[in-house]
Amino acid sequence: MSAAPQDEIHRGRCACGAVSYVLRGPLRPVVFCHCESCRRQSGHIVSATSVPLDRLSVTGAENLGDWQATPDAVRQFCKVCGSHLFWRGHDATSISVMAGSLDTPTGLTPWGHIFVAEKGDYYEISDGLPQYDGRPPRD
Repeated sequence: MSAAPQDEIHRGRCACGAVSYVLRGPLRPVVFCHCESCRRQSGHIVSATSVPLDRLSVTGAENLGDWQATPDAVRQFCKVCGSHLFWRGHDATSISVMAGSLDTPTGLTPWGHIFVAEKGDYYEISDGLPQYDGRPPRD
């Protein structure tokens, strides 16, 4: 018998293991962000899923560094190895989790691309997923 979606457990960590985390429940499909801030910090695009804040448990939180990415958001990274782990809006009730930091298998699927108006000029997006010049419209 498979676990119910609310019973799903996903684990992840930074490259060195100084920060690890557990996510409980279903994850949002992966969003690819091409904004200048994501590109400059990560070296390319960012791929992230998301969960409500109350479904995230972090071990090694003392090793998390905060960087004020934009006036309304903070990025969190491992202070030991530099791995990018989380992105959170100041008033958000959920947190974005860098998909590449999750242990596999994740079961995640891609949703689409945001901030494509700011993407690098050295690649094309040709996967057929929805693309938005900025933030996508809210449902």
